[in-house]
Amino acid sequence: MTRESRMLAGILLVVLPSVMYGGLTLFILLTGNSPGYADDPLRHDMWRAGHAHAGVYLLLSLIMLRYVDEAVLSPFWKWLARVGAPIAAILIPAAFFLSVLSPHATQPNGLMNLAYAGAVFLAGAVLSLGVGLIRAALRAENAGAR
Repeated sequence: MTRESRMLAGILLVVLPSVMYGGLTLFILLTGNSPGYADDPLRHDMWRAGHAHAGVYLLLSLIMLRYVDEAVLSPFWKWLARVGAPIAAILIPAAFFLSVLSPHATQPNGLMNLAYAGAVFLAGAVLSLGVGLIRAALRAENAGAR
């Protein structure tokens, strides 16, 4: 694992407890019947989705880092494969949380568009890593055939 991948993995592991704290906060809001959360289905669902996406994308980021350095990619595509999922882990949950920040929200606001930007980063990351790993496998196969 390269220094860059190791450093990012360390940062992600340090950040992970903040997602855990977010889950605890949502649990307290839900079990305490907090006004503006428990009685607002939209806000409840959006915040729950934001928390879930943050956790899943952080774990996906850590898994992807184990493979990035094996992929046959140019430096830009390797960078995107390395940081795209962590960027999505910030932007997509931020869209869910911030788009219904007001306790009186009846629909998501314009900040929901952050989810689209996050989806572009995520798609770029997983596609580039997938292509890079396929290229690495084909290169290894061709080298073995010689």
